[in-house]
Amino acid sequence: MIILPMVVLCMSACGIYSTYKPANEVPEGVYGAIVTDTTDTITLGGIAWKELFTDPHLQTYIYKALKQNTDYLNAQLRVEQAEATLLSAKLAYLPSFALAPQGGMSTVLGAGSTPTWTYDIPITASWQIDIFGSVRNNKRQANALYAQSKDYQQAVRTQLIAGVANIYYTLLMLDEQLRFTQESEKAWEETVRAAQALMNAGHYNEAAVAQMKATYYGVQSSTLALQEQINQVENSLSLLLAEAPRTHERSTFATLHSGSSAIVALPKQYSVGVPLQMLSTRPDVRSAERSLEAAFYGTNAARSAFYPKITLGGTIGWTNAVGALIVDPAQWLVSAVMSLVQPLFQNGQLVGQLKIARANQEMAANTFQQTLLKAGVEVNDALTAWQTAHKQNTIIDSQVEELQNAFRSTTLLMEYGNTTYLEVLNAHQTLLSAQLSQTATRFAEVQSVITLYQALGGGQE
Repeated sequence: MIILPMVVLCMSACGIYSTYKPANEVPEGVYGAIVTDTTDTITLGGIAWKELFTDPHLQTYIYKALKQNTDYLNAQLRVEQAEATLLSAKLAYLPSFALAPQGGMSTVLGAGSTPTWTYDIPITASWQIDIFGSVRNNKRQANALYAQSKDYQQAVRTQLIAGVANIYYTLLMLDEQLRFTQESEKAWEETVRAAQALMNAGHYNEAAVAQMKATYYGVQSSTLALQEQINQVENSLSLLLAEAPRTHERSTFATLHSGSSAIVALPKQYSVGVPLQMLSTRPDVRSAERSLEAAFYGTNAARSAFYPKITLGGTIGWTNAVGALIVDPAQWLVSAVMSLVQPLFQNGQLVGQLKIARANQEMAANTFQQTLLKAGVEVNDALTAWQTAHKQNTIIDSQVEELQNAFRSTTLLMEYGNTTYLEVLNAHQTLLSAQLSQTATRFAEVQSVITLYQALGGGQE
């Protein structure tokens, strides 16, 4: 009576009954020195994507992507596969039944012999008693893989939402840059026409006209390049939406910073929460830990393989072949058996499998650690990009304002002073370059918010 508890205690010490303990700490300073606020529990990653991206056109495209994108649909099918595997592992606790009817005819060769019909209609059952944790560890491993498949689906979802938003705002930026460039192209076209007329009248030299024409052709080339970029980005959006290439309706870039229609007004200092919260928001971090958990139970299962497997079995049914003389043509057939299988000549193979399982567990632990560090780097990069773009926007807004003043002053000097029209055009060209940079910087700020949202595991269901 004392032997069985001792055996169970020994097996527990060997680890076949141990359970995985989730990570409760992360590398120190995982977000980097840039993050100083670690007290808030509400993070940017916890905001629903419909609250962050309020542009009605963008919301339509995100809904469509979540419904039609093939990568996301495959991720959902992957969850279904893992769910079926988990169900199979759970059913392993139950006994299995099988119906195996059989019959035959026998006779003795010779005159007057009569054929004899025999039949068996047995129902067999078998049940593996999970004393040594084999079934339990397989079920826990399947459960971890099922959770990992859901994390993978969430990772695809987050990436898809961020991808659609990035492409949409890229289109808005390119539209605005195209508008500025086309306005500049029209201005240069009129300038070249006027300069050509003045040169023909002998009031302008050929070198100045040639310089104007070269600038005009450069602006024309920029217009064509922007139109090509817009077409390529539109095709990228169509690909994410799993539809044929087409032109997509969208808002204007002016709404991007209106605070009402394109992106929600966020506080000047984003909260990313305490580092440990990354475990519950970043799907790739959760997925890496699920891999570690599955590898942990894989090691336990490899240890369980060293112990015997005990299986209870039995048969019940009808037969007419119990004795030599058939008295009752429907007699009961009952049998019960217990089998114990202990590996004897597989020790080397089992040791090798255990070493492989341990190595897989160590690799999963290293991958988990690296995923945490990578997540911290991505958050740090996104925060730095947002802070930089936010400061640059303040500077470039002031620059554009001063250049607009300079352009107006140069125009007035041309009308009432001795400033040439070429100086006015140069001032306009400088203003155009600054406006294009302003558009790109505003987009960079929005893009950094999207990147930070993705880095914090936003877009959860």
